[in-house]
Amino acid sequence: MLPEWAIYAGIALAFILGAIGLTKHLGPEWAWVNRKIIHFSIVPAVLMFYYGRIPAEVFSASAFLFGLFQLWPHIKRREFSWYQIEHNYGEVFFAFSASIISLVLPKGYATALLLAMAISDGVTGIVRHFYFKRHGFNVRLKKHWTGSLAYLLTAIGIAFLLLDTATLGKIGWAVILTLAEYQDWVDDNLAVPLAGSLLFLIFVVCYF
Repeated sequence: MLPEWAIYAGIALAFILGAIGLTKHLGPEWAWVNRKIIHFSIVPAVLMFYYGRIPAEVFSASAFLFGLFQLWPHIKRREFSWYQIEHNYGEVFFAFSASIISLVLPKGYATALLLAMAISDGVTGIVRHFYFKRHGFNVRLKKHWTGSLAYLLTAIGIAFLLLDTATLGKIGWAVILTLAEYQDWVDDNLAVPLAGSLLFLIFVVCYF
């Protein structure tokens, strides 16, 4: 008989694989939206992790393996064209970052950061996509205040639900993550988890 965590892990995996299958049917022309749909698909796994249905070690190992699974097509130069972009390793960074965050940060804080990476980043990407598409601009790799506003609002909501700090701290957390997502020097799938991890250290120092 399978352990309970394995059943929940299987359900979480089904959401992710289902999203990959769905986006494959949408095709490469929707690659930037497809990437965000796959971002959203990890939310059930994150919630199962938060409520203790999936142990941190299992979540971390699964995210790491998923990162390797996505890295391999890049190495072979045979990307999954419907959501992977040549020379853009964002989805790989996302998976590896999730692996580390879930293992080293406290569960509540890790969940908040993971949800910001999945939901806030997903929302901002889709808002930007349709904004630029509607105005006839090239969608790829463009940042815009409309997407950043969507990121900020969703990140604030996540902060108020999960972070145990003052109101100003919650808003500041969301603002800094939004800026980390918006900057162009470091891939946001690395910049956001790095900024979020540094903020956790600041919260700890200020608390004690």
